[in-house]
Amino acid sequence: MAGAEGSAGRQSELEPVVSLVDVLEEDEELENEACAVLGGSDSEKCSYSQGSVKRQALYACSTCTPEGEEPAGICLACSYECHGSHKLFELYTKRNFRCDCGNSKFKTLECKLLPDKAKVNSGNKYNDNFFGLYCICKRPYPDPEDEIPDEMIQCVVCEDWFHGRHLGAIPPESGDFQEMVCQACMKRCSFLWAYAAQLAVTKISTEDDGLVRNIDGIGDQEVIKAENGEHQDSTLKEDVPEQGKDDVQEVKAEQNSEPCASSSSESDLQTVFKNESLNAESKSGCRLQELKAKQFIKKDTATYWPLNWRSKLCTCQDCMKMYGDLDVLFLTDEYDTVLAYENKGKIAQATDRSDPLMDTLSSMNRVQQVELICEYNDLKTELKDYLKRFADEGTVVKREDIQQFFEEFQSKKRRRVDGMQYYCS
Repeated sequence: MAGAEGSAGRQSELEPVVSLVDVLEEDEELENEACAVLGGSDSEKCSYSQGSVKRQALYACSTCTPEGEEPAGICLACSYECHGSHKLFELYTKRNFRCDCGNSKFKTLECKLLPDKAKVNSGNKYNDNFFGLYCICKRPYPDPEDEIPDEMIQCVVCEDWFHGRHLGAIPPESGDFQEMVCQACMKRCSFLWAYAAQLAVTKISTEDDGLVRNIDGIGDQEVIKAENGEHQDSTLKEDVPEQGKDDVQEVKAEQNSEPCASSSSESDLQTVFKNESLNAESKSGCRLQELKAKQFIKKDTATYWPLNWRSKLCTCQDCMKMYGDLDVLFLTDEYDTVLAYENKGKIAQATDRSDPLMDTLSSMNRVQQVELICEYNDLKTELKDYLKRFADEGTVVKREDIQQFFEEFQSKKRRRVDGMQYYCS
């Protein structure tokens, strides 16, 4: 018997002990995450009538549109009402998407919530995520064959998800950055490297044997450090005459707010600076041009960005046109971020969330309210005293213990009610 008790004791030592507080905190954390992802989306009405929604929770149905078929995405409400028993891929959130449920991509299914839809949504964008495949490795998540623990990070531009180890640069701690731009998107939107040198969480090194590469990849440049501690770029020394260098320094002193340019002759330099002076307003108003005048390099890696980094992007006419040509105008929209969407969901849930106890009290008269509060306080006191015994003895509270407590509490309550005497005046 003693051996059995010893064995049971050793087993209890091996089993993880979770306190009630731990359970409640974990439950609250999961609830907050769900509210963040789903709270900004309508769970009852199909979002199709809203057009291309700025950002919403999306799903792909493997049952209706398996790999080999055309990709399609469905809104939160349709995932419940029309695809409740189907195999779904959770896509988290995506921008500027219109619900496909029941359109021509679904051969036999008609949307129960909003059957009258166009055959296709030409503005929607799709990738391998809609077939449950992610990252450059094109693997599912979770991946039963992947034994390496790794978190998935979503690119803010293409909105694909990537393993941290497949981004070319070790991700910072999750709390140290807000958004990520993957390698492919950094190549396509190479203007971001000029901002990365100043803003990215992973500092972009500016010293590779004294050479840096400009944004357009025109050639290697030498970093020249001015006396005032600023850096200015010029072409290689042998390409610039001594007189030309003197002119550079002279103009730099007179026009500290202007980015330096360089040329292979004095006359060319004068022409450049004349044009700079004539276009001073447009040049000084373009933050990107100012950053391009400083040294930075491009790397074949993803970049990680802090909170509110998008607000630092230039919004001059030329830059806005460039964003449009690259189809990244959303980068200038503060409400495009996942954080803005999550905050919207949390606010909506906080507004809708009600306290069951307060709702019950508000429907009672004063006498009933007093009785309920007294009952609640009795329950709270007795449960606290009951759990304190386990804490003092250092024993684990089991399911049977909780069941026993409520059975005894109900029994005491019945005895109190049965013993009451009522008098009529």
